[in-house]
Amino acid sequence: MTTSVKDRQSQTETLLKKAKAVGITTQEIDELRDVLRFHEYRYYIQSDPLISDFEYDTLYKSLEALETENPDLVVPDSPTQRVGKGLTKDFPTVQHLVPMLSLDNSYNSDDLLDFDRKAREATGLSEIEYCVEPKFDGASISLVYEDDKLVRGATRGDGMYGDDITPNIRQIRTIPLTAKFSAHGLQTAEIRGEVLINKNNFKVFNEALVEAGNQPLANPRNAASGTLRIKDPLEVGRRKLEAFVYSLGYYTTLKGQTEDFTTHAETLQMLYELGFRSPEREKKVLKGIQAVIDYCNEFEVKRDDLPYEIDGMVVKVNAFELQDKLGMTTHHPRWAIAFKFKARQATSKLLRIEYQVGRTGNIGPVAKVEPVPIGGVMVASVSLFNEDVIREKDIRIGDTVLVERAGDVIPYIVKAMPELRDGTEQPIQFPTHCPSCNDPLFRAEEEAAWRCINIVCPAQVLERLFHFASKDAMDIRGLGVANIEKFYKLGLLTSIPHIYQLDYEAIGQLEGFGAKSIDKLKAAIESTKKQPLHRLIFALGIRYVGETTAKTLAHAVDHILDLQNFSEEDLKALEDIGPKVAGSVHAFFKNDDTIELLKTLESLGLTLANEKKQYATAGNLQGLTFLFTGTLNKLKRSEAEELVEQNGGTVVSGVSSKLAYLVVGDDAGSKLEKAKKITSIKIITEDQFLKIIGRE
Repeated sequence: MTTSVKDRQSQTETLLKKAKAVGITTQEIDELRDVLRFHEYRYYIQSDPLISDFEYDTLYKSLEALETENPDLVVPDSPTQRVGKGLTKDFPTVQHLVPMLSLDNSYNSDDLLDFDRKAREATGLSEIEYCVEPKFDGASISLVYEDDKLVRGATRGDGMYGDDITPNIRQIRTIPLTAKFSAHGLQTAEIRGEVLINKNNFKVFNEALVEAGNQPLANPRNAASGTLRIKDPLEVGRRKLEAFVYSLGYYTTLKGQTEDFTTHAETLQMLYELGFRSPEREKKVLKGIQAVIDYCNEFEVKRDDLPYEIDGMVVKVNAFELQDKLGMTTHHPRWAIAFKFKARQATSKLLRIEYQVGRTGNIGPVAKVEPVPIGGVMVASVSLFNEDVIREKDIRIGDTVLVERAGDVIPYIVKAMPELRDGTEQPIQFPTHCPSCNDPLFRAEEEAAWRCINIVCPAQVLERLFHFASKDAMDIRGLGVANIEKFYKLGLLTSIPHIYQLDYEAIGQLEGFGAKSIDKLKAAIESTKKQPLHRLIFALGIRYVGETTAKTLAHAVDHILDLQNFSEEDLKALEDIGPKVAGSVHAFFKNDDTIELLKTLESLGLTLANEKKQYATAGNLQGLTFLFTGTLNKLKRSEAEELVEQNGGTVVSGVSSKLAYLVVGDDAGSKLEKAKKITSIKIITEDQFLKIIGRE
């Protein structure tokens, strides 16, 4: 009879308790192997783990200890006798020149002391020199160079065979396509490394996914691993992967030459000098295990300050002669060990869901879980991102969930465990109204996020005030972030209209606000009442409406309130406004709170009519479209766009067949490359643009 997932999890929990307390007996060794095989299958084959890495390692080390004490109980198919699976049918399979073994793991100083004891006993030395370096938390790769050229890149796979992903590897800028191994007497070199996504790049990429209505990637490690298996190399390049190489696994020498490497640290320095990113700067060569322990503990404290994720340190016997003497098992080398930092995953129980309103009105569900320690932090709140994530992961109140915390990133739920449900779990009902202002929520077509589009929603007030007063919006000098926050906390500024109703007498009582500074603030606020309509539209903070789109909307009306009569089809008929923008603008101007706000602003003296920004009816740019890219040297971008409009032209927001001229400044990027592929677009310099409009 097949054992159910729920029974396997029950077995796992029982064995984990025993492993941490009295220990697992030899009578239970077969049960322990079955449980480990089950979790290997869930992790490697289904990519759907039920336990954390730490919990798996705890069970694995228990089995390893039992088999060491009882060698007659070892069987050929034991999890300790083979390397884990990890191949896919999507790429050709290639054999590594030498096997990529796993590392034995340690979680405390006692484990490192034991590792050192065994190494000293096996070598007969009283003290050993170690090389200690970060254990990068990414996707393992193997790189083969022949005659100084990169000829193959592969995943780790099952340790013996990996997936040939050479086209994707070539997209990673930190991997040189040629390297002068011949200068060191080497003809063939197989290098081991780890592919990562920089934490900042990962954050930016995830924000773009969420903004586009897609589910964010789980963590940098999974993102890097998944990216390597994308079939489109150009997409791989866009994700800005990076790679660190950490060992020279195999090499052959040129005819008549011999290698002279004696230590691992020397090879790291060589790789660094050849143009690879190796842990040359992060590594330390240390004598004695106590120095190693101190450095590992020191690095764990600062792990969150690094630009990339690490999950521990790797301790390697530095001398190759000693490495050869120590040898290896079928699973791991005896001359190296991974010191794992505190676990970043744990299981917990989902208690309830709370809903928070983000700065753009995004309604973010936050799971409240039974407090659980993860990576040295007690976690009780976990991001769920949006309704689609809840639906796709089938998360329910009362579920047992796997929670991960990576660096300073807010913890998130990796997955629910439906196999462990007992029938009391409840589906999550996403709200239909804003939890802050109770206005109906809005969800744009093809988006994952529900949003509150009430411009006076209390939860969004501060962020809207910051944007409204910013330089590119209404440009209110003297009303920066610090003063807005101060006035808001004191109740002196509670809404956008309140900017034009400030109690200057009360402000004058505050420290740092004399008569002169108050007069300047008054004048700055008063001057904004005559700002052109497009600035006001941009200042309102309508989702997807940037400065260019704001100008398009302003030019389309005589008065801003005319926009409440535009249908989505009317909006899509305007230049460079697609379905997503049209839906957002339409919903914004159909909101009663928006109309009331605008009428209030008009009553306070702001210009809501299109007085200055009608298209020029004459000019030598009539009917032509322009786009600027890169850094201009003689004009500000806003000045250049103003000149286009004054001369009858139109500024567009993107490269397409509708674009007539692309004006290129310094450090132009993807827009220039895209424009080169459209023959109808004329690419000109800033000086050529100035000649066209008669300024030079």
